[in-house]
Amino acid sequence: MALRPVQVNIKALDDTAVGRFWAEALGWRLSGAEPGATSAQPDGFDWLDPAAVAIDVIAVPEPRTATKNRLHLDLATTSAAHQAELVARLRSLGATPVDVGQGEVPWTVLADPEGNEFCVLEPREIYRDTGPIAVVVVDCADPWAMARFWGEALDWTPHEVTDDHAVFRSAKGVGPYLEFLRTPGAKTVPDRVHLDLLRYPDDDQEAEVTRLRALGAGDLDVGQGEVPWRCLVDPEGHEFCVLARSSS
Repeated sequence: MALRPVQVNIKALDDTAVGRFWAEALGWRLSGAEPGATSAQPDGFDWLDPAAVAIDVIAVPEPRTATKNRLHLDLATTSAAHQAELVARLRSLGATPVDVGQGEVPWTVLADPEGNEFCVLEPREIYRDTGPIAVVVVDCADPWAMARFWGEALDWTPHEVTDDHAVFRSAKGVGPYLEFLRTPGAKTVPDRVHLDLLRYPDDDQEAEVTRLRALGAGDLDVGQGEVPWRCLVDPEGHEFCVLARSSS
């Protein structure tokens, strides 16, 4: 029994516009399975692929607050020229520079058309084989506690756990990393961005949810009503969903 991240879920006033931005930003294809939901997926996206992490944008009526999201994406680059070119292209697509207190750093902090922050990293050898998304970064207070919970929740492999961060990646050694980064400040508002997790075909959704609760997850009611997925929070209150579908 285990789960794996398969989607970064983004809430947006205009799911089509935000979904289009991310599809063009990452060089992925755009799909809309139903009104109010737009996905950006790599070509040949396969739910069974251990490297498969897509973006799902869901329409909501509430505008984003000014509070920084506690989950964001870091995008990979292969050279200084590629970083500069990517930043310029993203800005032409509607991204804007933002100041989150980063100071003088070698990466560039931007926001998508609805203000969701992300970073364009300087070239780093460790991210050469991740694809366009290098890291899914989650702000946290205690990386060790996050390592304990998420290390049991997921089938991903821990790569490094320190007082500053806890880093995971697929056991197959492919796709993006997942990093829980020690960050000042507590969570104060629901995030516009969260992870969607998927079970394996032979596992049971309710059994997985029960297992997560035993690890320290809590139930979450965001007014979702009767839906086939399950909304939960980790021990620090980060929202995530366990999808109903199997990966078959």
